[in-house]
Amino acid sequence: MSRAVIYEAFGGPEVLELREVPEPHAGPGEVRVRVTAAGLNPMDWGIASRPEAAARFGIAVPAGFGSDLAGVIDEVGDGVTGFAVGDRVFGGALGRAVADFVVIKPPADSLWHTPEGIGDEVASTLPVAGLTAAAALTAIGPRPGDTVLIGGAAGGVGVFAGLADRVRALAPGGVTAATDLFGTETAETALALGVAPERISTVAAGPNPPGGVRATGAVDAVPDALRQITDAILAGELTVPIAAAFPVEKIRDAVTLQAGRHVHGKVVVTL
Repeated sequence: MSRAVIYEAFGGPEVLELREVPEPHAGPGEVRVRVTAAGLNPMDWGIASRPEAAARFGIAVPAGFGSDLAGVIDEVGDGVTGFAVGDRVFGGALGRAVADFVVIKPPADSLWHTPEGIGDEVASTLPVAGLTAAAALTAIGPRPGDTVLIGGAAGGVGVFAGLADRVRALAPGGVTAATDLFGTETAETALALGVAPERISTVAAGPNPPGGVRATGAVDAVPDALRQITDAILAGELTVPIAAAFPVEKIRDAVTLQAGRHVHGKVVVTL
């Protein structure tokens, strides 16, 4: 037997349970990863809390939890090339990443070798967040000399005007491009500041982003985006902040922190 985080009904962190499940094994064309870390994303608890979100990804309860992982390959099925037992890897396994063992079928599923010099906790944060950020920035085409507005979560009455005033103070020369990582406030602010819609991207505005700005996601990232990101980490040009790491037994606490959207950096679950 092994352990996995499971939920049988949609809801808040209280629906998540760490359970014993049958131990999976790699079949032909598959590898098994002994998971050591799983990076949490807003989409994970969004899927677990909203049936309509889960349906968009083809997930039905009972379901596993999480999408990003890192660990070590401990089984390789017949016909697999490019991966071997003992390889450190990171990748994606939608709806089943937070588990002791995850079976992945490359290349249909996303799996990359973890470079030496990058720990498993950091590697586990890269697939969804890294690809999403890369796609959002690629969409707006940053150029030398650009002033780029990058907005996270903002809310509350009057936030639009307040954000616009702060941006004007910080960038008196004007903003030339923007990307909105949550909602639409930053995109709307950029439009109000005169940024061209084609130079504004958003990753979580729903199917109809405001003013003709560009909606992007992880699937829009260029093929070598994660290599560029890991190269930047190794060169010291990029630091991935880990806000908190929780043992898997504290999965509800981890998701509660992540869902609060008041953390700077990623929340990771360790196994």
